[in-house]
Amino acid sequence: MLTLTADIEVLARFGRALADPIRCRILLALREAPAHPADLADALEISRTRLSNHLACLRDCGLVVAVPVGRRTRYELADERLGHALDDLRTAVVAVEADKTCVDAEQKGCC
Repeated sequence: MLTLTADIEVLARFGRALADPIRCRILLALREAPAHPADLADALEISRTRLSNHLACLRDCGLVVAVPVGRRTRYELADERLGHALDDLRTAVVAVEADKTCVDAEQKGCC
């Protein structure tokens, strides 16, 4: 059981990062490969300003890092284990969603 404040804060930061669909898309794109902001904005079909705001949030959460490459900056996941964690989380959520064992799920709108 998580009781340490630091553990709870780490999970809260991860949750905050995943709370927005654009940030999820950024994380999934960076899971595939590091990218420059202009390329990410084009790939995700969002403005560079909007992307910049989301990248700042992800940096603040400690999930991505900016790596200087000459006069440009490339973004990548802060740790390769984050890519595995995203895969594991997605797989677990899909599995739980498919397993409707709660008899009251439809009535209560849960599970």
